[in-house]
Amino acid sequence: MTNLTDALHIPDTQSARDHRQLAIQRVGVKDLRYPLQLNVAGGVQSTAALWTLDVALPADKKGTHMSRFVAWLDALDAPLDAATLRRRQQQMLDKLGADEGRIEAAFSFFLRKRAPVSGLQSLLDYQGRWIAETRRAADGPATTLWAEVAVPVKSLCPCSKEISDYGAHNQRSQVTIRVELLAAVEWHELVRFAEDEASSEIWPMLKRADEKWVTERAYENPKFVEDLVRDVALRLNGDARIGRYAVEVENFESIHNHSAYARIER
Repeated sequence: MTNLTDALHIPDTQSARDHRQLAIQRVGVKDLRYPLQLNVAGGVQSTAALWTLDVALPADKKGTHMSRFVAWLDALDAPLDAATLRRRQQQMLDKLGADEGRIEAAFSFFLRKRAPVSGLQSLLDYQGRWIAETRRAADGPATTLWAEVAVPVKSLCPCSKEISDYGAHNQRSQVTIRVELLAAVEWHELVRFAEDEASSEIWPMLKRADEKWVTERAYENPKFVEDLVRDVALRLNGDARIGRYAVEVENFESIHNHSAYARIER
């Protein structure tokens, strides 16, 4: 069947040859907001993601077909997990006639949390990111999958506690974990890597008994930014499902107008 473009005799300029002989490593669409379904903690969540989709363009090809990226997105009809993302990545490359390409999606997701004393339940938001990248290797194309999560936690300064007659300065912190997935890791598992190692995790809704628990928990578990980043990295080191990683911790200092920061990579 003849398609509409052929029937109208519209020239396909993007498929023309280019004579400048310069390959483009990444060309596509950036910051495209589009729906996304996720598997989170045994359920499906619908959210909106900020997508960046691109492919490598050979030196002799003038352009890529931008509309096909949106068509690929619109065809996502099932929750996205690691196995599905790997399969969909190849479908995108096939659709664009490319050997190399990259998918990145940044989004929010929610976990239902139970307060530590009262048991009250509420939803806490986290920032997630999927990255799938296919590049040529000696033995053929290789696809790498990354998952990233940004987790808000609480930290309390060991030095402040040690030198003060009473009290210690503490603050909200953010732990960002980006891991190369060698096997599936659930979003709530990535979150726990950060929350379990913080001075205390945080909750959206707390009663007074909960607030007392959080305050005392942090006081009994002081950590420098260096402690927190190392402890999270040790947890990742012990998980065979995780390859390369980067862990960043930022403490939004309560006694300074700047943050304390640490990063470990493997």
